[in-house]
Amino acid sequence: MLTNVEIMDIIPHRYPFLLVDRILEVEPGVRAVGIKNVTANEPFFPGHFPGNPIMPGVLIVEAMAQVAGVAGLSLEQNKGKLGLFAGIDGMKFKKQVVPGDVLIMEAEFVSGKMGVHKVKVCAKVDGKVAAEGEIRVVLTNPAP
Repeated sequence: MLTNVEIMDIIPHRYPFLLVDRILEVEPGVRAVGIKNVTANEPFFPGHFPGNPIMPGVLIVEAMAQVAGVAGLSLEQNKGKLGLFAGIDGMKFKKQVVPGDVLIMEAEFVSGKMGVHKVKVCAKVDGKVAAEGEIRVVLTNPAP
């Protein structure tokens, strides 16, 4: 298990864009499971359907990508690199995510060629799928 301080040692995201609170499981380079506690204090809620707050789908995808980033960047040879989006495939949104929900996100690397990795991602709330699909990521060195 990794705390959010340990997560910040692996991926470069910081508040308000660090969207993973804890990593429950990690197999470096293979898979990871993380959680996001969705609270009414999130900075996006005042502007995203005021009076009926719903977590934006794009931020759910970003949170799943951050979990994937922890899995990919936990490998020794990837330390210090960045995980960048190369694509999003077949993403489906099936359940609204609202304040009070605990988002459990799974990311599993399924293939990789020419530096582009395909990752199967899924986010659940109360055991029900909120979003699922595939993302493609490139692990690269930061710009000088």
